[in-house]
Amino acid sequence: MLISRVETFAVAPRWLFVRIETDAGIVGWGEGSLEGNSDIVRAAIEQFAGYLVGRDPSRIEDHWQVLTKGGFYRGGAVLASAVSGIDQALWDIAGKSLGVPVHRLLGGAVRDRIRAYGWVGGDDPSEVGDHIAAQMAVGLTAVKMNASGKMSRIGSVRELDGVVNRVAAARAVLGPDRDVAVDFHGRFTLANARRVAPLLEEFHPFFLEEPVVPENSHLIGEFARSTTIPVATGERLYNRQDFLPVLQAGIAVAQPDLSHAGGISEVRRIAAMAEVFDVQLAPHCPLGPIALAACLQVGFATPNFLIQEQSIGIHYNTGAEVLDYVVDTEPLKFVEGNFELLTGPGLGITVDEGAVREADRLGNSWRTPVWRHPDGSFAEW
Repeated sequence: MLISRVETFAVAPRWLFVRIETDAGIVGWGEGSLEGNSDIVRAAIEQFAGYLVGRDPSRIEDHWQVLTKGGFYRGGAVLASAVSGIDQALWDIAGKSLGVPVHRLLGGAVRDRIRAYGWVGGDDPSEVGDHIAAQMAVGLTAVKMNASGKMSRIGSVRELDGVVNRVAAARAVLGPDRDVAVDFHGRFTLANARRVAPLLEEFHPFFLEEPVVPENSHLIGEFARSTTIPVATGERLYNRQDFLPVLQAGIAVAQPDLSHAGGISEVRRIAAMAEVFDVQLAPHCPLGPIALAACLQVGFATPNFLIQEQSIGIHYNTGAEVLDYVVDTEPLKFVEGNFELLTGPGLGITVDEGAVREADRLGNSWRTPVWRHPDGSFAEW
């Protein structure tokens, strides 16, 4: 069996799907979504396709090594996302060729279900209660919210009180038996993050995410030591080397994105390394059904797996939704706030190829918003 074709599809709302076809008729799907940069990742995948076509798709690790290390200039979000989509598709082919789900190839299931959480905003405090109620209505027992919208470099009393009030409102709706994670989204300086964290402790957040931007990961240990709340980061870290310093610094939750951090192959290694530091895995995934299925396959085979982010039915997806691109929605159905063990071959979902091709014809043009402070200078989104 040899790879005969590699295709990419830029689809709404902001995702990039990868299709790898073999001469045996088996097709694998992956997701290399790098939000706001579909065209750039697409070009990288097209370049990688020149190497892949005509080769054995079962040599997943060898292809991963060549694609990540074969160039003199390596790494970064674009190339890592391109490799991620390809890697997922190759694992999908491997599972389909053997008639087993990918988690069987990763050593077998260590759990029967995976807890899920949904995103509920937080930029606008008036939306938080309604969004939480909507997530609870579909059975979820955990949510994540932004700590704030645009944040000053040194927050005002009003800004910091706003953070506390929004988290308090979320806790009031959720009660003591459900969880709320709070995402700082890299919008806070270290000083701001350290100031607000103690004010949130009484609400027992599930974790505080990305308290500093990833390029300032050398500061995250100082933040982790300043709070009893578990600290999470990782959606903008792309390999084991990126994760090692934050693991050593004392984070509690690692959040690699399977569409950014080298796919199934590398995230499995990140998870194993995290286990050495008693750190839990909670993959970042505000993406499409293929990325979500890949996350779940890893989760079912990973002992230190905590919870799975997902964006099914989320209000910010415009033009298309996660379940629009699968033939059968049953494998991605919530059961009491969990995903049940995936049993289908490969990634365990069937992609609706017709819907994908039509969506690609329309394309997606999403770009990261640009925010500015009152003085006109750039502000973190």
